[in-house]
Amino acid sequence: MKRNIIETVLGAVVLLVAGVFLLYSTTATKAGAVSGYEITVRFNEIGGLKQGNDVRIGGVKIGSVKSIDLGDDYRAKVTLSIKDDVKIPEDTAARVSSESLMGGAYVALDVGGDEQNIRPGGSIKYAQDAQNLEQLLGKFIFSQAEKNKDADDTGATPPAAAAPAAPQGALPQM
Repeated sequence: MKRNIIETVLGAVVLLVAGVFLLYSTTATKAGAVSGYEITVRFNEIGGLKQGNDVRIGGVKIGSVKSIDLGDDYRAKVTLSIKDDVKIPEDTAARVSSESLMGGAYVALDVGGDEQNIRPGGSIKYAQDAQNLEQLLGKFIFSQAEKNKDADDTGATPPAAAAPAAPQGALPQM
């Protein structure tokens, strides 16, 4: 009986410490939604983008993805929440970028030079879709296979078989 009480108390202490670390990590990293004004952008492909992901300019977080919906035009309508002190020019382009090869995505904004800014509730006109790594690898592999097939069809002799190797110990001719 005494052992069960000790295990229960120790488990509660571990959970309490884990909760404190979770609270500290969310406040220290300023995780969570950014309060500010909203703008929208439409993508054909959003990849692994999710609600709550970052919105960045030059790698600096300036907002977060508030929502992702399917628009009337069957494109992904992404609503971004941008900090009030950050003004976005009208000719800004948005793209879905991946954080690493392990996954994760964010919206990167490539700021333009227009003097007019996007108003709250406005939209970004220029969008670059997420790049699908599997599709890119598939295209590369199949393009290499086509090149090899074309070389076989033309009867080209591989360079290694073009000239016979010199016998071992023989001196090169001058």
